[in-house]
Amino acid sequence: MSVGFGVERINREDLPEGKVLCEYCTAKCCRYFALPIETPEDFSDFEYIRWYLLHERATIFKEDDDWYLLVHTVCKHLQSNNMCGIYHTRPQICRDYTTDNCEYEEDWTYEFYLETAEQVHEFTEAIIQKKGQSIRSPKPELLPVV
Repeated sequence: MSVGFGVERINREDLPEGKVLCEYCTAKCCRYFALPIETPEDFSDFEYIRWYLLHERATIFKEDDDWYLLVHTVCKHLQSNNMCGIYHTRPQICRDYTTDNCEYEEDWTYEFYLETAEQVHEFTEAIIQKKGQSIRSPKPELLPVV
């Protein structure tokens, strides 16, 4: 797989001495941010999640038992070669992030992932029911005996 400027993606363990893994990456870490959110417990919590997903490029995922709002947006300082345009003055969160545990090899798969408000509505209906109601279709009336 080619990565900007004709550079081929390599395995992490094959990184040449003196090179930086970022030189072979598509800069996943600069193309989104994820914020932890409270675990939804009731209808109103899921309405907030539904509202989040009415906005473009927002999704929700779960990792273990933690819920996250994922916003797919590119850092305005990411250059066309996938390198940082403000590397020496980058924010502290970027300075603290290392390639030791970065997402270089990951394929963006999640066990639980919501992309649309409709998915939230269906999920909410499936797990939160009003007392005495069922998500199943109502039992049809018996046909008259003729």
